[in-house]
Amino acid sequence: MKTEKEGLVLVYTGDGKGKTTASLGLAVRATGRGKKVIIIQFIKSPERTYGEKIIFDRLGIKMIQMGSGFTWTKTPEIHRKSLQEAWQMAKETIQAGEYDVVILDELNNALAIDRFPIEDVLPLKEVIDVIENRPYPMHIVITGRSAKKEIIEKADLVSEVTPIKHYYDEGIPAVKGIEF
Repeated sequence: MKTEKEGLVLVYTGDGKGKTTASLGLAVRATGRGKKVIIIQFIKSPERTYGEKIIFDRLGIKMIQMGSGFTWTKTPEIHRKSLQEAWQMAKETIQAGEYDVVILDELNNALAIDRFPIEDVLPLKEVIDVIENRPYPMHIVITGRSAKKEIIEKADLVSEVTPIKHYYDEGIPAVKGIEF
């Protein structure tokens, strides 16, 4: 049985909006309690400006966008390189043990890519191994659609965000301050 002092693995998955938002709220809460937090984003690109990045820079919450954007916006080679670099950074960050909370935003999305091969640059078995062997009491948060069963099995908490209604369906595009 785990105690409060041991690290937890939290997973936010599902097709609804709010997975990253939930993890960002957790980052703010943990920072408020004196925890050192880092967020590594696997899909979001540093080429775009995100509201959370602007405020997290002010709050001292480290957020790094390692992605190349949506998988259909660039070549598979560019995405594979980004994913490999993001995983290398995530792995080194976790193993170094300098953070209390490590948020791996959209890792689930990355692991679920089927438009091109990713297993050689983002091996699921290695991801599981790093999570299992992380320094305690580090907490790891993993977000994104299509969480692999192996990730779900390792998690202490899994929340699924289910869409009921979304303004996208009415033709309203991403809203500044809500989505980015």
